[in-house]
Amino acid sequence: MSKLARNKVWAALLLLVPSFIIIFGVFVLPMLYMLMISVREDGGTGAWTAAQYKLFFQDPYYIEVLWRTVRLSLWTVLACLILGYPVAMYMARATPKMRGFITFLILSPHLISVVIRNFGWVVILSDNGFINNTLLKLGLIDKPLRLLYNELGVVIGLTDSLIVYMVLAVATSLYAVDASLYKAAGILGASKARMFFSVTLPLSMPGIFAGTTLVFSLAMSAFVTPALMGGTSVKVMPVIAYEKMMAAYDWSLGAALAFLLLGSTLGLVAFFTKLVETKRHKEVFSS
Repeated sequence: MSKLARNKVWAALLLLVPSFIIIFGVFVLPMLYMLMISVREDGGTGAWTAAQYKLFFQDPYYIEVLWRTVRLSLWTVLACLILGYPVAMYMARATPKMRGFITFLILSPHLISVVIRNFGWVVILSDNGFINNTLLKLGLIDKPLRLLYNELGVVIGLTDSLIVYMVLAVATSLYAVDASLYKAAGILGASKARMFFSVTLPLSMPGIFAGTTLVFSLAMSAFVTPALMGGTSVKVMPVIAYEKMMAAYDWSLGAALAFLLLGSTLGLVAFFTKLVETKRHKEVFSS
């Protein structure tokens, strides 16, 4: 390697030093400290032990909470995909001006705190909220529907918060689809449904994969929405970890639950990635 090339490499490394320092200081060190707390008694000051992790696997309650967290995340992914895919398709076929306007509409709610948005959903979904009052006045129901403080309410809140990631991820893939492919499919006699399943859907799989990964990961770690819209009846892993640390002052168990949640999320995402890449759309991801 020439001296000029070595100087360029060192210059690039020096530019990365501030980022490495920030990442190490605000992410790596706290994670290592939490890991140490999770394997020691008395909040990280006692003897080394794996009792917290054993308790998780021995207590069916924690297994049920983890499964509930995964289930709600999967339902959220499905809801975001069903509701977001048509929006992404419309954005891909719209004019640049309309595309920018739709992007603004999708992003603008996120200028408001998630807490305020969730309280807005509480007003809409409560027993005396807009939906139940409207249905009661129309005579469609005899008593208010239970739309809040259950798993349905949590999925609604998470979908509202995370659908933007699915829409933008899928739309980005659809932007790259050559319009001539649709013309060629039409010339060959393909119907609109055949075009969708043979052209649009396969070529949008990278976007679906990216959106699914983002939505699932964020839903697994969501705390505010399950706490506000699930109440005390819907416990998920982030809420349980918070309660163990801040209410029960059991920092060792809370840290262990946090790392088990992290490991479960990474494991499921890795499994999904491997599953997708080994199926019929593998050539799409490798292109």
